[in-house]
Parts: sequence; C-alpha cells; structure tokens
Amino acid sequence: MDLLKPSIGLIFWMLVGFGLLFFILSKFAWKPIMSALKEREQSIEESLRQAEKARAEMSQLVAKNEELLNQAKEERNQILHEAREAAEKVKADIVARAGKEAEEKLKQAIREIEVQKMAALTEVKNSVGLMALEIAEKVVRKELKGSSDQVDFVNKLAKESNLN
Repeated sequence: MDLLKPSIGLIFWMLVGFGLLFFILSKFAWKPIMSALKEREQSIEESLRQAEKARAEMSQLVAKNEELLNQAKEERNQILHEAREAAEKVKADIVARAGKEAEEKLKQAIREIEVQKMAALTEVKNSVGLMALEIAEKVVRKELKGSSDQVDFVNKLAKESNLN
C-alpha cells in the first residue's frame, strides 16, 4: 500500500527531478523544438502562399490562353471569310470572261455566216448571169423569124437549163 500513498520525501524528490528536467528541457530542448516548429510553420505558410500565387498565375495563364484561342478563332474566321470572298470574286471574273468569250464567238460566227451568205448570193448571181449570157448567146446565134418563135425558144432554153 505504500505505493498507493507516496511519502513526502518521494514527492519532494519527484518535484526536484521534474523541475530539473523542466529546466534542462527548457534550456536545451524547448527552444530548438519551438524554433523548429516555428520554422516549419513558416515554411508551410510560405509554401501555401507560393501555391496560391502559382494558382493565381495559372488562372491568369488559362485566361490568357482562352483569349489567344479566341483571337486565333477570329483570325481563322476572318481568313476563311476573305478566302470565300476571293473565291467568289474569281468565280465571278471567270463567269464574266466566259460570257464575253461566248458572246465574241457568237458574233464571230454570225459574221462568218454573213460572209458565207454573201459569197453564196454572189455565186448564185454569177451563175444566173452566166446562164443569162448562155441563153442570150444561143438566142443570138439562132436566127429567128418571128417574135413568138423567140419566146418559145427562150422558154425551151429556160426549161433545159438547170436553175438549181
């Protein structure tokens, strides 16, 4: 039962031992432990600040990237729009040029037809003139006595000639 009821001497020496231990710990261990804890706390706070700073920089970079992406999309859309306009312009130029060429060829064809028509008419006139000369030559060669004979002879020669 002595263990359950300590004596005053034991309490005294326990207090002296505890005080001495407290003094030694406060002198040699407490300050380094506290300074190590304080240093650790400061490094953690610094790490948190740096992490927050990095997070803020990251959000700024994300915003900047989004802005650059939007600008790139706008530039792409503008380039596509300009390319479509240029293609439409080239298409319109080609269509206009083709229309002019077709019109020019049509005019040239009409001119050629007119030239050929005139040549054909000239040939027909020449043929008719030659036939008329032949008929006149034949009429003159034959001596005819009366005017009715001359009319009959001319009609006969006209039937004989090919007027195609």
